[in-house]
Amino acid sequence: MTTERVVAVGDGPTLEAAVAAATASPPEFRTCPHPTYRTLREQAPVVRLTPGHGVDTYLITRYEEAHAALADPRIGKDMHEAIDLYHALFGDACETLDDNLLFADPPRHTRLRHIAKTAFTPRHVKDLRPHIEELANELLDRCPTDEPVDLMAAFALPLPVMVICELLGIVGDERTQVLKWFSVVTRSRFSRDMKGDLVEAEHWLRDYFTEHIRRTRENPTDDFLTMLVETPHEEEPLTDHELVSMMWVLLFAGHKTTTLQIGNSVFNLLTHPEQLRALQEDRELLPQAIEELVRYEGSVETSTFRYAKEDVELGGTVIPKGAIVQIALTAANRDPEKFPEPDTLDITREHLQREHIGFGFGPHFCLGAPLARLELEICLTALLDRFPDMVLALPSAQHGDWLKGPFPAFRGLEKLPVVLDPSRTVDDWTADGRTTPDPAA
Repeated sequence: MTTERVVAVGDGPTLEAAVAAATASPPEFRTCPHPTYRTLREQAPVVRLTPGHGVDTYLITRYEEAHAALADPRIGKDMHEAIDLYHALFGDACETLDDNLLFADPPRHTRLRHIAKTAFTPRHVKDLRPHIEELANELLDRCPTDEPVDLMAAFALPLPVMVICELLGIVGDERTQVLKWFSVVTRSRFSRDMKGDLVEAEHWLRDYFTEHIRRTRENPTDDFLTMLVETPHEEEPLTDHELVSMMWVLLFAGHKTTTLQIGNSVFNLLTHPEQLRALQEDRELLPQAIEELVRYEGSVETSTFRYAKEDVELGGTVIPKGAIVQIALTAANRDPEKFPEPDTLDITREHLQREHIGFGFGPHFCLGAPLARLELEICLTALLDRFPDMVLALPSAQHGDWLKGPFPAFRGLEKLPVVLDPSRTVDDWTADGRTTPDPAA
C-alpha cells in the first residue's frame, strides 16, 4: 500500500546551487532540503563545504557512505583529541557540557555508554509505559478540543521534557529554570553574536547540575540520576565532571529530538490521509509506521560533528585528516538505492528498524531510541484513540512553512496548530484546515 499522493521534491538544483545551499542553509533549504540532497546524493555524495566557521567540512548524503561513516573508527568524535577544531566550531563556552559520550571515542565512550544505558534497558523502558500514558492523557485533557491548539507547545514538548526531567530528578520550579537556560544554549551556541548569553547559560547549567548531583548523593532516590551517581562497584565511578556532562546530554537528547519527531510524525500523518486511515484501521501497523515516519522525516537532519583522524576515502572522495565530517541522515534515508520510492510515505514498509539510520548507526546509535519509540507509540495512540478526526488548523498555503528546523542539526516544526475535534466547532477556519495539500517536504 502506498500513499494516495507522492510528495514532489522537484528535479533538484544544479550541483553548484546545491553545494551553496548546503553551505549557507538559506530559508528555502531549511524549509525543504530534499531537492538539494537529491542533487548531492546523485552527483557528489561526499562533498566538501566551506561553512562560515572556516573549518573544511565534508557532507555525506548517500546511504552506502553514510552507513559506513557512522561506524568507521577512522572518523572520530572525541573533540578533546581535536580541541582546536572544537574551539573553531563552538568556542570554549560549552566545553564542560560537551565533554560527554556524544563527543567520546572508545575506550572512554564504551565505559560511559555502558553506565548510561542502564536507564534504557527494555525492562526499565517497559516499566515507564503506564506513567508516560498517564502524562500523555493528562496533557491532552488540558487541550481545548473545539478551537486551534499548538500541539507542539501543548503536547509534543512537555511530554518528553516531563519524562526526562523526572528521570533526572529535576522537578518544580527548577525544571522551568533549567529549560530556560537550556533554551539559551541551544539558541546561542551557533551564533557569534550571542557569545555572552552562551557563557552565562553554560555557567548556570554547570553550577546547577553540580549542586543537583551533590544533593542527590546526600538524598538518593529511585531516579536515574541516583543510578548514575551510585555507579556499581565493578565500574569506574563517574566523576562529578562526567556526571555534569552526562546530565546535559541526557536532557538534550532526551527531549529535543523526541519533541520534534512527535510533531513531524503527526504532521505527516495528517497530510497523508490514506496512511492515517490505514493506521487507524490497523493499529498493528504502528511499530513499523513509527520507523517509516522516522525514515521519511526524522528530527535529526544531520549527525553531530565528527572529524577525520586520518585520510579517509569514501565514495571516491578523500576526506583529509583533520576535516569535519557530517552525515546527512535525512538524505541517506531517502536514497532510492536503499529505499524504493523514498519520497513516498508508506507505513507498510517492512524491515525498516535495522535499515534506516534515523537513530544513527554504529557505536553512537541513539542510546534513547527505545524510550523515543515508546513515547512516539504512546503519543500517536492517544491522539488516534481520542481524536480520530483531528485536522490541521492551517491555511493550505502555509503548510510547507512549518517545516523549518529551528537548529542546524534538527528538522522539525516550530508550531503545529490543530483542531482536535472539528465536529465541535463551527468556525470558518475549517475550509482550509480540512484540506490535505502537498507540503514542501
